[in-house]
Amino acid sequence: MSAVLDDLDRKILAELQADSSRSLDDIARLVGASKTPVWNRIRKMREAGVIKRQTTPLDPAALGLTAPFFVTIQTPEHDAGWLERFLNAVSKRPEVVEAYRMAGEIDYILKVRVPDAKAYDAFYRDLISEVSIFNVSSALAMEEIKSSPDLPIPPAPPRGSDKR
Repeated sequence: MSAVLDDLDRKILAELQADSSRSLDDIARLVGASKTPVWNRIRKMREAGVIKRQTTPLDPAALGLTAPFFVTIQTPEHDAGWLERFLNAVSKRPEVVEAYRMAGEIDYILKVRVPDAKAYDAFYRDLISEVSIFNVSSALAMEEIKSSPDLPIPPAPPRGSDKR
């Protein structure tokens, strides 16, 4: 279920996504409200799970992680034991920065950040040593065109709408 947000909440979220290291005074000034109501709204959005955590985005290239691979996985096994082994194998690997269970022919897609193809090969060998996989296909991204942790903040429902 989606949280009910008003225009001020949306402004606060937009400012936090832009730079969450800003002071509460700065955020309040930018959204046109006083500090205490802004702080209360941030606290309520944290409690509601809208704001999950504060992080600092890092530059992958500056860390030498210049080879993003997209890995598609198919498996004939869908039992609880296999799934637990797979989730454990994926969760403990910091190279896996995103993982999705899919609908359709592909069962899972992983985004893996490594320095180079040799590091990806080591990751791949470790993964398949822990969990059996029917088919793995990997694609190296040649250029990152857009990557953003920012989410689009949905607009408010039209006035008089009963969707709350």
